[in-house]
Amino acid sequence: MALKIWLRDGEKVIVNGAVLVALGRTRLAIENHAAVLRESEIMSPEEANTPARRLYFAAMMAYVDEPARERYQDQVVLLLHALLGAIEADAAKALCVGFARHIASGDFYRALGICRELIAYEAVALSREPAVERATPAAVH
Repeated sequence: MALKIWLRDGEKVIVNGAVLVALGRTRLAIENHAAVLRESEIMSPEEANTPARRLYFAAMMAYVDEPARERYQDQVVLLLHALLGAIEADAAKALCVGFARHIASGDFYRALGICRELIAYEAVALSREPAVERATPAAVH
């Protein structure tokens, strides 16, 4: 069964490392196995500015840049090790384990999906500030 992708005018997609840009509304059917990322799944190097985002970027590059895959896989291992050392939540650690399993089996696309969950977890964790007790004004009757 073919993978069907609908693209808006100007939308980009990476297929096996090649960047394609839709000229008008476009529908693609990919008949065989290919490394495919839609524009919404592509991260620029500048966006890889947190540990989980750097992990995503390295995994994404391992997925779409097959000639350099081994180099990016080495980065993935180092980044994953550092991330596992920094997180405490069991749920986030479980996501890391799932991510690692998919990377080890060569299922980069599913690994990227899990890494997007890690990015969401990280965003919440980074946005938390220590609770500050605030005085509440007494009600005036």
